[in-house]
Amino acid sequence: MMCPSQSGILALEDGSVFRGIAFGACKTVVGEAVFNTSMTGYQEILTDPSYYGQIVTMTASQIGNYGINAQDLESDKVQVTAFVVRELSPVASNWRSEKPLSQFLQENDIPGLSGVDTRTITKKLRLAGVMKACVSTEGISDEEAVERARNWTGLVGVDYVKEVTSASPWKWSAESDENTPFSVPGMERFCDRRIPRDRRYHVVALDFGAKRSIFRNLSRHGFDVTVVPADTSREEIEALQPDGIFLSNGPGDPEPILYAQKTVAELMPKYPVFGICFGHQIITHALGASTFKLKFGHRGGNQPVKNVETGKVMITAQNHGFASDPDSLLKTDAVVTEVNMNDNTIAGLRHRHYPVFSVQYHPEAAPGPNDAVPHFETFYQNVKAFVDAREAGESKSA
Repeated sequence: MMCPSQSGILALEDGSVFRGIAFGACKTVVGEAVFNTSMTGYQEILTDPSYYGQIVTMTASQIGNYGINAQDLESDKVQVTAFVVRELSPVASNWRSEKPLSQFLQENDIPGLSGVDTRTITKKLRLAGVMKACVSTEGISDEEAVERARNWTGLVGVDYVKEVTSASPWKWSAESDENTPFSVPGMERFCDRRIPRDRRYHVVALDFGAKRSIFRNLSRHGFDVTVVPADTSREEIEALQPDGIFLSNGPGDPEPILYAQKTVAELMPKYPVFGICFGHQIITHALGASTFKLKFGHRGGNQPVKNVETGKVMITAQNHGFASDPDSLLKTDAVVTEVNMNDNTIAGLRHRHYPVFSVQYHPEAAPGPNDAVPHFETFYQNVKAFVDAREAGESKSA
């Protein structure tokens, strides 16, 4: 429903109120206020399931200038709770654009707010940390908006994965249009083509709220992907006869997701495992370590990460509000491989004995840099070595 009034409000639990111009759906919502520093990729951000339960403020000054298209969606709907921008572009100018941002949010029943001081909002969240918030485009009072923000329960200790995971197992089709890399006519030879492989391997991906670009990258690097719900048991996964296990990104707090922690702990000694973002945090818990909530999280396509084993620095795309606790990891078989250079939090680890590794960021980017794409190649080589050893053992026993 389109709002009869152009007035909108963002209220934070500390009593701060920001009045602006409403767009998108006519609605009042509550969630966790966060900010994202990406300059482009607002469509991918909006449809990333990792943002479920969050009110996202973009730090880029103008959003919406290239519109929305069906090819760049990372899931089948908008996942953010609300969207806040400094300026909503009055023009969507791009040959791929199919609709303006405001229409996209309205169709997905998501409220938006523009014309507010996003610099002040971002500075407040950086200094005080992420806050409970309310966004309304229905004309409610400042006092009511603040009260609604304060009354929200928050996301710590809540299982948001169950809200975004797949309902049943399904296969990612390597032949579908969704798997076709984008290229400008006449420039096809530069596009992201499938890497030639002598053999493709079967990977089971636990879906904690995965983005489509993850499956595109797995397929491109030589994997046939079966996606399963987050609560799938070890026995059900083993019945699918995987060659490797992939753990996706997802929203919220990893600590209450005990069912996934148990399953991953049982799978790690048996298969090569690669986890990203939320999947990295699940591996942390499966190892017997813990996670903690960051003050304001890492969200954007410009996060520098250093590999402490090689000295190599990568610029990465990140979207998370929790991190691995380093002291608890000291008591496990984990080896820290990467750190975030902004705050020295753990950005990667590997198992001391098993072919298990994870990163606290998005190697598929979308949006963001492609520095971390080689992690998919590492995973492929881990799976190849595992399958070769398995088949060699089977031939000897025969």
